[in-house]
Amino acid sequence: MSAIDVSGRPLEGTLFVVAAPSGAGKSTLVNALLERENGISLSVSHTTRPPRTGELYGRHYYFVERGEFEREIAEGVFLEHAEVHGNLYGTSRTSVQELLEQGRDVLLEIDWQGAEQIRRSKPDCVSVFILPPSRAELERRLRGRGSDAPEVIERRLRNSRGEIAHAHEFDYILVNDVFDQALADLQAIVRAVRLRSALQGRRHEALIAELLAADT
Repeated sequence: MSAIDVSGRPLEGTLFVVAAPSGAGKSTLVNALLERENGISLSVSHTTRPPRTGELYGRHYYFVERGEFEREIAEGVFLEHAEVHGNLYGTSRTSVQELLEQGRDVLLEIDWQGAEQIRRSKPDCVSVFILPPSRAELERRLRGRGSDAPEVIERRLRNSRGEIAHAHEFDYILVNDVFDQALADLQAIVRAVRLRSALQGRRHEALIAELLAADT
């Protein structure tokens, strides 16, 4: 939902950061959120990971060779970048800023390392960490996807401990046990942020001034 100031110009949108260990259901939640909430755009990340079945270039990720990715790091293309499970991931600085300046909220679906970088460069971002309901359920989901080799699954399970150790660094933590409830929680976070007094005060400046005006 784009906010408009009294001059009719869009106020800069909010940057949302969502992270989770692999298998927690982050992508499914994010996709469902985007279908239900207007005015929020998903930033499509660059990655050196090969595409999974059904994944499309430019929709799910920008799939690039490692050499090209490393060149873009050197050129300062990325707002954040990190190596996760042996692959590089990064967020385009320009594309995110353009969306924010249009008044759109932007959601980054990244890992804790990228979130840490974002918090340093954009301390007003809103960060959310998604937990699985149990270790056993996390493993069941990873194995049930059927898209990764057994050694990749084992590496993701090992790495999940280190990822979850950073959960308390985020503004919000939610547990993806019952999907509908987790989605409702994520929507509640987005809606609460949009109702913050700092934003609402600028959006409704004229209304507040009218309500405060002395009777004539």
